[in-house]
Amino acid sequence: MSVKRVLLITKIEPVLSDFLLEKGYTLEEGFSLDYGQLSQCIQDYTGIITSTKIKFDQPLLEKAENLHWIGRMGSGMEHIDVAFAKSRNIICISSPEGNANAVAEQALGMYLALQHRIVKSHTELRQDIWLRDDNRGFEIEGTTAGIIGMGNNGYRFAQKLTAMGVKVLGFDIEAKDYAPNPGITWCPDLEQIYQEATMISFHVPYTKETHHYFNQEFCKRMQHPFTLLNLSRGEVAEQYAVYDGLLRGKIVGAALDVWEKEPISKMDDKMFAIAMEMLHMPNFIGTAHIGGYTYNANTKMCLTLKKKLGFII
Repeated sequence: MSVKRVLLITKIEPVLSDFLLEKGYTLEEGFSLDYGQLSQCIQDYTGIITSTKIKFDQPLLEKAENLHWIGRMGSGMEHIDVAFAKSRNIICISSPEGNANAVAEQALGMYLALQHRIVKSHTELRQDIWLRDDNRGFEIEGTTAGIIGMGNNGYRFAQKLTAMGVKVLGFDIEAKDYAPNPGITWCPDLEQIYQEATMISFHVPYTKETHHYFNQEFCKRMQHPFTLLNLSRGEVAEQYAVYDGLLRGKIVGAALDVWEKEPISKMDDKMFAIAMEMLHMPNFIGTAHIGGYTYNANTKMCLTLKKKLGFII
């Protein structure tokens, strides 16, 4: 194929588009393409920049006769059949470093908002309800947080927590070699987290192994009432288990940036009703998968892809 064409399924910043143009690629926007439409034209492209909109499964990749690489804006590659792509000599790269700080900042904001009753008091004031004693909060300094998944996002969150006097218990299913950090205790399994943590935060990819990682059994094994955060993937935390934990008081506060079905309008009636009930609970915060979606993160992800693509194109 004489012309090197790149399909943009998601918007990118000039720092990346200018780089691709300098490398001799032509850029074409395909923001509105769906799976079926892409399957009709994927053979025309050398590279693709994507997000999570379209699933790059084996049937689609089998048609990508001229595709050399896929660049993922963000973290998590569960929507790309990376193994099959590799068998077709298609290089797949992601940019989790780019939005790690954004996710960590939102996680910190959610934790602080829950501990200090910020959203609850704000909502009450909109109804002219002035409550001080009922909204007396708890400082996060001196608490113990269990961070499950110590990759880019989890580690950045752990760093922010340790700087604020939080003891961090870090666990990751993959062995990692991190620089020593006096505020982080590395756990070989979840037992110490079950025994000591008063806050749990998930930062793991979505796989068969992490499907419903947080469930009723996990909740039962926690020895203290705890705060729950999930900013990874919605299917990691079983929605009913979060709801049940809140009802029983075992979960004293919960914040979800990600949901089992997104957007929540795609949920079945039962799951949607539970989501609505949680969103009206005073000790729950929900957001629309915006944690890693800052303007800054978009630029950083483009810079990350530029750096990684520089080694292969």
